[in-house]
Amino acid sequence: MQKKIKHAVRGALLLTLTGLASASHAVTINWADWESSNSNNGFTANGTITTTTATVNVTYNNPQGISFIQTNGGTDYWQNNRSGRNPATSPYTSAQVNNIPTGTDIIALNRAGLQTLSFSETIANPIFSYVSLNGNGYAFDQDFDILSFGNIADGNDCGYWGCGTSFKQIVDIGGGVLEYRLLGTGEPHGTLRFTGAFDTVSWRSLSNENWNGFTVGIEGTAAEVFPPSESVPAPATFLLLGSGLVMLRLLKRKTL
Repeated sequence: MQKKIKHAVRGALLLTLTGLASASHAVTINWADWESSNSNNGFTANGTITTTTATVNVTYNNPQGISFIQTNGGTDYWQNNRSGRNPATSPYTSAQVNNIPTGTDIIALNRAGLQTLSFSETIANPIFSYVSLNGNGYAFDQDFDILSFGNIADGNDCGYWGCGTSFKQIVDIGGGVLEYRLLGTGEPHGTLRFTGAFDTVSWRSLSNENWNGFTVGIEGTAAEVFPPSESVPAPATFLLLGSGLVMLRLLKRKTL
């Protein structure tokens, strides 16, 4: 399968430490403001994501085309069961994500096939929220964590179109290549997260279904979330290094 996510790793130790830190507390997500679209190469949408220090341009391309896009106004499909927004029980908030997608911006899909999000600079921990993944699924070649979904089983209200659960299915598609699929039951509405630094995020819609929608947010730029200063080993790492030095000394004494 064509590679679907370009994972720009900043260092295995750095991502492990910062990934654990991010998972331990909720953060405020910077959501995409979708601003314009055109029919180039099927369908292309352009938007911006504003962080504390930067404005990141985000481009979405789908050669198959889409159902529709909302860039300014329209129905709020991010509300709870058509009853307004309640962050405490939203399908899109969790112990890791504080805030519901901003405004009513959404891109609605209706065709099977590959699509790609591209960022103007490397970003950290992209958050992907989805609406009404009923009768469809998304396939990624990069692992992800489902953070929340709209169902009493997850302690949340239903999403706009109803209740549904979400789950991940890992499929060996041959040659040792794994595919990570987002699937569900009922009317899945929810949020997932990729952990690390990324330049692009791509996925494959598994079927034609009118319609299922999404938007994207980020914790910040890679420079903001994974600054060079954080590459210093954490206390636990120092402990491991210290233990290793002690073992080396003991081995050296035994060989004398």
